[in-house]
Parts: sequence; C-alpha cells; structure tokens
Amino acid sequence: MYTRKATIAASVGLHARPAAVFVRAVNKTGLPITLAKAGLAPVDGRSLLEVMSADFACGCEVEIAVAAGSHDDSHVRRAIDQLAQLLLTDLTDPA
Repeated sequence: MYTRKATIAASVGLHARPAAVFVRAVNKTGLPITLAKAGLAPVDGRSLLEVMSADFACGCEVEIAVAAGSHDDSHVRRAIDQLAQLLLTDLTDPA
C-alpha cells in the first residue's frame, strides 16, 4: 500500500466545491484512491458523496492511500504527491 499524509487547507474542509475539485483530481488519476482520518475507516476518494460525508474539516490531517497492485509505482507516487499538494490549497479552482 502506498500512503501519504496531508492536511486539509480549504477553509470549509472537503465540502461542496473543494470536495468536487478533489474528487475530479482523484478520478483523473485512474487509481482506486482512498482518504481517511486517523482511527476511522477510509472512504473512496472517487466518490463525491463519500468524501463529503466523511467530514474532513479544515486543518484535519488525512491519509491518502492506494492499495498495492498492478499499478505503475511511479504513477502512484506522483498521483499521491499531487493530491497531497492539492489538499494544501484552498480547492476553489472551478476547473
């Protein structure tokens, strides 16, 4: 399993637009990425409903993960790094 910790910087957390921006970025990777807070079950990062329902608040530390499998290691690491960097932004980019 590949993992990376990141802190949510969006002032409203991963709710509404920030969650949609994050989920779109996850789906572009083509990887089965999960997102979790310490002590809680991970949610599917490709699901807007799951991400919004998880109550990822501003300042919350999360773990981004991809289960080991038939994925190119460099693609997985690059994708996780990019998603972690994305979480450090306000996530209000409408693109």
